[in-house]
This record gives sequence, C-alpha cells and structure tokens, in this order.
Amino acid sequence: MYLYKRWLCAPLVCLLLAATAYAQNNKAGRIWYTTPANAAVKDNPDGWVSDPEWLKALPVGNGHIGAMVFGDVQRERIQLNEMTLWSGSMDEGDNPEASKYLPQIRELLFQGKYREATELTNKTQITKGKGSGHGNGANVPFGCFQTLGDLWLDFPSRQPYTNYYRELDLMNGIALSRFTQDGVTFTREVFASHPAKALVVRLTASKPGAIHFDVSIDRPERYTTTAKGNALLMEGVMNDGRGGEGMRYKTYVSPVLTGGTVKAADGRLQIRNATAVTLVVTAKTSYRQHYPDFHNPGFATELEATTRAAVATPYAKLKQAHTADFSGMMKRVDFQLDGSTNDIPTDQLLKKNFDTKNEQVLYPLYFQFGRYLLLSSSRAGGLPANLQGIWANKIQTPWNGDYHTDINVQMNYWPAEVANLSESHVPLMDLIAMLSGPGKKTGKIQYGIDGWALHPITNIWGYTSPGESASWGMHIGGGAWIMQHVWEHYAFTRDRAFLAKAYPLLKDASSFYLGWLVKHPKTGKLVSGPSPSPENTFKAPDGSHAQISMGPAHDQQVIYDLFDHTLQSAKILGMPDDEFLAKVADAKANLARPQIGPDGRLMEWAEAFAEVEPLHRHLSHLFAFYPGNEITLHKTPELAQAVRKSLEARGDAGVGWTYAWKIALWARLQDGDRALSILNNQLRPTSATDTRYNDGGGTYHNLFDACPPFQIDGNFGVIAGMAELLLQSHEDFIELLPALPAAWKSGHVKGLVARGNFVVDMQWKDGKLAKAAILSRSGTPCKVKYGNKIVDVSIKRGQQVQVAQLFQ
Repeated sequence: MYLYKRWLCAPLVCLLLAATAYAQNNKAGRIWYTTPANAAVKDNPDGWVSDPEWLKALPVGNGHIGAMVFGDVQRERIQLNEMTLWSGSMDEGDNPEASKYLPQIRELLFQGKYREATELTNKTQITKGKGSGHGNGANVPFGCFQTLGDLWLDFPSRQPYTNYYRELDLMNGIALSRFTQDGVTFTREVFASHPAKALVVRLTASKPGAIHFDVSIDRPERYTTTAKGNALLMEGVMNDGRGGEGMRYKTYVSPVLTGGTVKAADGRLQIRNATAVTLVVTAKTSYRQHYPDFHNPGFATELEATTRAAVATPYAKLKQAHTADFSGMMKRVDFQLDGSTNDIPTDQLLKKNFDTKNEQVLYPLYFQFGRYLLLSSSRAGGLPANLQGIWANKIQTPWNGDYHTDINVQMNYWPAEVANLSESHVPLMDLIAMLSGPGKKTGKIQYGIDGWALHPITNIWGYTSPGESASWGMHIGGGAWIMQHVWEHYAFTRDRAFLAKAYPLLKDASSFYLGWLVKHPKTGKLVSGPSPSPENTFKAPDGSHAQISMGPAHDQQVIYDLFDHTLQSAKILGMPDDEFLAKVADAKANLARPQIGPDGRLMEWAEAFAEVEPLHRHLSHLFAFYPGNEITLHKTPELAQAVRKSLEARGDAGVGWTYAWKIALWARLQDGDRALSILNNQLRPTSATDTRYNDGGGTYHNLFDACPPFQIDGNFGVIAGMAELLLQSHEDFIELLPALPAAWKSGHVKGLVARGNFVVDMQWKDGKLAKAAILSRSGTPCKVKYGNKIVDVSIKRGQQVQVAQLFQ
C-alpha cells in the first residue's frame, strides 16, 4: 500500500510544484488552481441547490454575456448566460381595491390589534396576480433569469495529462487553462469582450496541427441548434408565463481557424488538425429595457452585425481591445498587504486562512475578485447585476435571480463608487428610471397616491406591485432605499448633469411618500405603514407573531434619507422654493426618528417589541448607520452606541450577505478587529449548497459567496465593508484608516474614492499612516481626518496633495 501511494503521489507533487512555479512568476491579481472543474458531473435539476463543480468554474463576463469556464481537459464545458434572458412578461399585479382598506388597517394597528390588521392586510394589500411565484417564477408572468445554455468542446484524446494549471486573471479578465498531453502543451483562454460584445475562446497548441475537437451548444429546454455554414446557431423562444411565447433569443458560435479544417455535421462542428482556433460566441435576445413594450424587433439583425464584426477582427486585436478596456478599470485600485505572496492554489489558500485567520494575500485578492465580478456583470448599456450577477446555470434560478430591493440589489452596488467602478453603477440608474414608469401606476392604482412606488421584488419586466405575502411583500421602503444610489452616484462623482437628469426621479419618489405617510395619533409624528421591517417578526401585545406595523424604523430611515437628498439636490440645482419642497421639508422635520429602547438597542419598531428571532439575518433598522449616514459616531454618539448594542445582540453569524452588512457596520463603528473576525468567518471554505435562511455564509471553491445557495451580494457587500476599514467619507470629512485591523500591520491601497470625487492613496507601516495622497477630480476643498485630528485641505481640480505630513 505504501508503494502504491508513493507511486500515485509523485506525479502529483511534480504537477503541484510546476504549477506553483508558474503561479509564482505570474501571481499578481490571479486566483489559480491545479485541478479542473469536472464538466462530466451533471447539474442538479433542483434550482435551489447549487452545483459543486459549477462552483469550481471560473466566471468571465462583459455585462452582456457571462460564462463559467470549467477548464476540463477531455470535455470542456463553458456555461453561458445572456444578461436579458428571462422567462415571463410584464405583469400588472396592482390591486385597485387595496387603498380603501388602508385606513381600517392603520386604525387596527394603532389600536394594537395586530392579528386583525395582519389578516386584513394579507387579504387586501398583496398582489392580485401570482407575484414571484413564491420565488419559483420560471413559469409564471414574473419570470426568471435563466441559463443561456452550454458550449461543449469534446476532445478525442483520452491520454493522461500533466502540468495542469488554470487561473483567472482578475486584472485582465481572462480565464486560462494549460496542460501537457501526448507531448503537446495545450493552452485555452476565455474572455468576454465588452468592445466586441462577444465571448472569445482561444485554443492553441505547441505543435502544428495538434488541435482536434467537436463543438456543440445546447440548453435544458426551448432550443434548436442548427449549422449555418461553418457556424452554429442556437435559438429559441422563452415561456411568457401565460402559456404563450415570450422573448426570443439567438446565439452564434463562429470558429476561426489557423490551419486545419472545420465541418458541420449533426448539429455539431468538427474541427481537425488545427494549430490555433478562435471561437467567437455572440448572443442577443429580443428584450429592450423600455416600458411598457420591452421588445426589440431588430435584435436578430443587430446580432448578425455584431457577429460579423467580431469574427472579422483578428484574435490579437480582440484580445488587445478587451484587455485595454478591462484592465483600464481594474487597475485603478491597487491593494496589497506587505509580506504576502500568492504562492499556493486559491482553494488551499482558503483552507489555510481558516486555520491561521491571517493570510495576508487573501484579503486583497478577495477584494479585487469582488471588483472583478462587479465590472464583469454590470456595464453601461446593460442590466444591473442580479442576485447571481450575470451567472446562473439553472432554468429556475434561486429567487428567480431577480432584483430584491429590501437589501440585495442595493448591496450589489455598495462598492461601486468607493472601489472606483462608478461606470458599473450606471445600469442600476437605468433600471430605476425604467421602474418609475410602472411604479407610478402602482402608486396610483394600489394606493391612490401620486408619485412612484416600489416593493421588495422587481425584474426586467418592470414589476413594482406588492409580493404575494404581506409579511415580506408589503415592504414599501424599496423605492426610498434604491434612490439612495442615485444620490450616492452624485455624491461620489459630483456629476451635476446626472443629478439634474435624476432629480425628477427623486421628486416623484418623494411625492409618493408625502401621500403615504400619516400622523401617529399618540405622538403626532409622521409614520409609514402598514409595512414590515424586512423580513423580521415581532411578538405583538395581543399575543400574535406579526410583521406588519406602523412606523417601522427602516421605513422611517429610508424615507428621511430620500427627503434629505431630494432637498439637497434641489438646492444644488438651484430649484426655486415651491410648495412641493416646502412639503418635503415639513414632512422631513415631522418624521418619527430613531429611538433607543429600554435595553439600550436601536429600536426596530415604533414600540419596544421583542423579536421572534433575536438573531435574525436582516439588520434593516441599522440602515441609518450604514449604508446611510443619519446616525454617525461623531454626530449622534448615543445612537451609534445603540447601533453597537443592536449588533452585539444580533451576533456575528447569518447568511452570506448578513456577514457583509455586519462587516460594514463594525467598520463604521471603527472596530476593525471585530470586522476582520467576521470577514474570516465569511472566507471559511464551505461545500454547503442547500438553501438556508440562517447559519449560512462561507466561500466556495471559486470565491463565490455562499448564502447558501450562491448569491453574489455577499461578494459585493464584503468588499464594500473592507473599503470602509480603510477609508470613510460619509460625514463632512474624509477619514483615513478609520478601522484598520491590527493584523493588517503594513500595506498600501491606491485608487479608492471618497465622496466629493477624491481619489485616495495610502500607505501604512506598523499600523500607522506613512504616506497619503488625495487627488481632486472636481476641484473642491475637503476636510481630512486621521486619528483625532482634522485638517482643511485645498486642492485644485486634477491636483494631488500629500497629506500624511499634516498629521505628524
């Protein structure tokens, strides 16, 4: 037995050493592995269970096409997505009878009759349609984001292979695999080009004429694949959720050969004796983001033009254009901790960090991976990153792969500005603008109120109605919360033209809440309701377990945030004082504000109710501290202390995105060591692929976030929290290294962005600021804080000022 093990392990050791040596020479900004994902393992048909081998594949994307690259040798699988590929169709679930019951529901809640109020709310305030299909909307009108299918490359050789290595180059956006077989070294590269609007697969060999393989493409349902010349065309029609035809789609796979031959047969391409092959994959659907028709009749012609242009471009130019585009944005930020080397495979690095809790190379690598995912899944002209970004391998994606507005889509964009990827924020702005149209119908039909409304779920079809259960689906704060991103985009960029264009959205959102708020009969303060605190449950005085109340803290906070930003925007734009602005100012002044409960915690509801789940995953009532800034350590220290007590009571566990929010909250509390402890827990390797609402979190083999199942908001939220450890600008000053963990003893970060359109570079040594430079892109002065000292800094537009010496 010993001899057998020795014989088995020797080549594996050689393989690992060779791969390690390669990685050491190319370590910067890469995640890398010495084994492929197994493309032969079939996906679980259950949409609510993630697939372990898919979670080993490496993601590429251009905001339009996404792909998961397995890197397998004998049969390569490249799982495909097209950002707009959804089932379903526009669904008007607004209930014209709902508004007449609101006064009665509110009166019951004010009287403390929560059981009766809940029953009436569930009868009268939910969608009149099928809503999200309880998160299973693939075959109802709400629809579901789905896989485009799979590109298969089948190779005839079954000989053993050696020197296997694969990587994802985060800076250049290229997935690579390399191995030696039959004395030939084969290299495969995959990237999704935004300039070309195409996925590019490049295969090369160290010997002429050594490449032989078959190409096919399919998906689990609703497709036909045919050969068009020497290319493949897969096309189909989606289910509209009503038993009819929904959007159409087309996908081309076009080979370009150096040497060899290509032949179409039986819906496949047979490629033989080639020295190099480039496969150009292009895809498009008949969807356009245009309420209310959402249809692009010219999509097929547009796709053919895109395909011709991409195929006619030499590979070297395709790669050069892609790399310049992608790396130009990724390389804006450089984050390193001193003394760290990327010298072991990433899956082993995760395991090692689980033991040491201090692998200095892992933190910057994970930070850049999050930026990589955002840039890959959210580009101007496309849709925003959804619950899985742009990557899904199912027909029924968990929670439909939709846009949840009670935390998830917002969290996706928390890092966009601070991590210097402002352009990736634009698709969210476009979605908000589109949703305001159907949102006005919802406001008027459902509630009899002017302005636009949004509830906790939405999709590419402009769904703004309540959900199918009031306990979660009645959340009315979605519009106010998502509008924070409009303000944040302005706050970071100081783009006045953008603000002017967005101001009508702010105004109409505020108009809705002006009509929605009512006076509390006991306090005289304006309160929102009936509404839940997402997605929590409390013990009501009448003995019931309830979710619906008047004046939940989260609603009050996001509405205050919206009113404040609307008023600030009007002032910046020079809007004349008018009746509308006077109403907003008056409503803001009379809103019920954050309260501290008898136990010292920030109250989640208007009364000090006990939670049914004290460790609940949501932290909705802490919005005002992060991502908001109504509560801060310096402006409102007592309320900040109540936030701390609330966090302590909630504990450090949760699901993936809960870990992310807690990291950011502890960073705002300037407890970097507590934040790092939670970060290390989130970075623990996990194989859990089921669906959990508690006791989740962790990181998969390919660094995807485990909710579980895979949910990308955790990736994005964590890196936003990491940025808060290094730089904060939510008050009227820029604070340097506000929550630096003790374990991050020395390092540097370059390219983070502070509100006011400032780019910040910092270096620290032995936990102390050594160098700091601030570049102004707008030419406004700023205040800079480090430690207990605040200094005024005047900077001209385009000027960089060294500031570290000001704190010595």
